[in-house]
Amino acid sequence: MKAGTRETAAALTGFTVGVTAARRREELTALLRRRGARVTEAPALRIVPLEDDAALRAATERCLAAPLDYVVATTGVGWRGWMSAAEGWGYGAALTAACRNAAVLSRGPKATGAVRACGTTETYSPASEAVDELRTWLLARDLTGRRIAVQEHGVPLPGLAAALRERGAEVVEVPVYRWAPPHDPEPVRRLAEATARGDVHALLFTSAPAITSFLEYAEEAGRYDAVVERLRGDVLALCVGPVCARPLLEVGAEPVWPERGRLGAMVHLLTAALPTRDRHLIPAADRTLVLQGNALLLNGDGNHGDSDGATEAVWLTPGSARVLRALAERPGWVVGRRELLRRVWPGQGADEHAVEAAVTRLRAALGPYAGLVRTVPKRGYRLATEPAARPTGGTR
Repeated sequence: MKAGTRETAAALTGFTVGVTAARRREELTALLRRRGARVTEAPALRIVPLEDDAALRAATERCLAAPLDYVVATTGVGWRGWMSAAEGWGYGAALTAACRNAAVLSRGPKATGAVRACGTTETYSPASEAVDELRTWLLARDLTGRRIAVQEHGVPLPGLAAALRERGAEVVEVPVYRWAPPHDPEPVRRLAEATARGDVHALLFTSAPAITSFLEYAEEAGRYDAVVERLRGDVLALCVGPVCARPLLEVGAEPVWPERGRLGAMVHLLTAALPTRDRHLIPAADRTLVLQGNALLLNGDGNHGDSDGATEAVWLTPGSARVLRALAERPGWVVGRRELLRRVWPGQGADEHAVEAAVTRLRAALGPYAGLVRTVPKRGYRLATEPAARPTGGTR
């Protein structure tokens, strides 16, 4: 979709969202696009196929080497994948029996549902879905000599395994769905570049390893500092939960996450949070326009749609949108070209020609409202605020 393209506005129209997930990426992308967002897909990791995973098979064989006392199920998809892989290797019946003879702990309703689906009943499941509560429950028991299987999903749980071993337990870590680098790293590098430039409004993460991988690719591209600065500022980082968010918290970012770690809940939170961060009202002669992300809502009154029909949105280039945003923050005030360079293209080596080109594209996209952007000779630009007839063309 090109700049200047018009479309019917939706809740996330104007926003560009980066999606780093590998699993269920199509579902997440569809939810975002249905709400009007432009989505940049850049899987930061890939999942090692279960049937090819020698580490998972070796861990399964260790589980079957002697009776298990406790089994920890951390995710529903991970548990089902483990059982399915074991069935393919001819271990299905033996593994199911071993779990039924042990006390099974499940983290949350999805893990509980998967455990029950294979004919096993959980002994304990914390309401908070927190691994810490599973650990507390186990540490309240005598674990000396006990064998405990911990089903992981994508990332090891060293804090849990270490605590159990300190209490004398033998822990078998079951690495279901291990992460590996993406087959094509270029989309991740491009997303890091776009984030550093300020072309991305939000980044969605569904695992902590994906965050680590994304930051590593940003560092390879020489954009780590710029990306982290954006994550600490104007880019909204949305995680599936607090465990996922830890790598971002460690670099000083302030990610958000829903109360329940579900894709639908993530999209709902993003839809509520993102417009409140980047919406600017622009008074015109006959209506109030709304700049949201990189789109101008032409029936903008703070709502999507009005009595005359659906709100129309005009997409702007990222640079033009940032120029309009800078002007809209102080309507009527002159913003100099150097100030626009500093705010719109920080550290990118742009010159005043970039400002002029962005303004030209902005006026072209504004169409009949082009006169809102006024040139102040030898000083810069300002957003017109005085009452006027409906503008019919650019004003210099």
